[in-house]
Amino acid sequence: MTNWRNMALGALLFAFSITELQAQETVTLKQAIEYALQNKADAQNAQLDIRNADYQIMEAKAGALPKINGVANITYNPILQTTALDAGAFSGGPSNIQLITLGQKWNAGAGVQLSQALFNQQVFIGLKAAKSTKEFYQLNAQLTEEQIIERVSNAYFQVFTIQQKKETLENSYASTEKARNIIKSLFDNGLAKKIDLDRTNVNLTNINTILKQQQNAINQAENALKFYMGMPIENKIELVKADMEITPHLLDETVASDERSEVKILNKQKELLQYNKKAVEAAYYPTVNLNANYSWQGLGDKFPLTNGKKNGVYWADYSAITLGVNIPIFNGFATKARVEMAQIELDKLDVSIKDTKLGLDLSYQNAKSQIENSLLALENQKANVRLAETVTSNTKHNYQYGLATLTELLEAENALVEAKNNYSNAILEYKIAEIQYYKAKGELKTYLK
Repeated sequence: MTNWRNMALGALLFAFSITELQAQETVTLKQAIEYALQNKADAQNAQLDIRNADYQIMEAKAGALPKINGVANITYNPILQTTALDAGAFSGGPSNIQLITLGQKWNAGAGVQLSQALFNQQVFIGLKAAKSTKEFYQLNAQLTEEQIIERVSNAYFQVFTIQQKKETLENSYASTEKARNIIKSLFDNGLAKKIDLDRTNVNLTNINTILKQQQNAINQAENALKFYMGMPIENKIELVKADMEITPHLLDETVASDERSEVKILNKQKELLQYNKKAVEAAYYPTVNLNANYSWQGLGDKFPLTNGKKNGVYWADYSAITLGVNIPIFNGFATKARVEMAQIELDKLDVSIKDTKLGLDLSYQNAKSQIENSLLALENQKANVRLAETVTSNTKHNYQYGLATLTELLEAENALVEAKNNYSNAILEYKIAEIQYYKAKGELKTYLK
């Protein structure tokens, strides 16, 4: 009994330790992205598309391979067909009409049929298109990965920014609480007004309310992050502060838009449309097919599978080989119309590629400009924080010696909170601009290094 209790206790302690580990799980940005690439439905579906493309290739290959079928049948004719024949016509004698029964009561057969396409442009083009389709899905999977990295990174930085604002408010609450305690001591000794104490308590209540709102915002932002990661919402995570460090970039003047996944996918779509056009044009070409069969047939008045020649059932084999050529001559210009429609789809895609490249160039220049502006904003906001800290410190000192009013103290404290929040926002804007910069260069996987 004691051993059983010890085992149960050990199991409970182990479960508790696991729960604690889960509750304190630290997740870096790289780990969050890697988790998403393994568990998010988008990434999984993209990999399934690639696997499906392998089977599309297999299906296309089947069109160029021989097709072999085995056939078997057995037929029973309860009433045989009869026909009237003139026996005299065969012998040269007088007319002698007789009723002749045609066929046998039983007819059984089994055989093998083979069909092979010797020349069919549509089949061969279809095989090339299938291979190109797999490459398309591979590129699409790459784009999906980039989209996941973008969403997870944005969500990660959003969570951290809200946490920083909450931390700023917590510091403000602690500072205001100290001021309240000083004012209360002064009030208890008749050295401060009750209105000052009341105003300080009101300010504490307001800060506490905002803190609860911030905590709710953090919870929602974390849930959004876990959703983009494909992680169970109930999991507890803790982010890493180092991922919010600012790393200035050497900005290129231009970017090679042809290297972007979006453009590569469009180019692959163009390749598929070209194959489609060739498949339509294949209707102009002849097709050559080889067909062959070998069969074994039994005929007689009795069940053929259990009877032979002595019982009036006769078995014999036969075979045939056929070479067929189909030459298209005229179909009312239907093929010509389909070719022209296929070309129009190609022309439309060329327009889309050109427009996409233009849009990507615009995105890069905007991201580059945003990074430059964000760096300037960061320096300005950092200077504002230092100035606000100095003003707040001086105001606190002056208030203690009666050289500043409570209003000035509260205003200084609020100004400090605002300056720190503005600095947090500036960091977030920079990190978002950084994401867009990497995206524009096709280098979002930098976050995985």
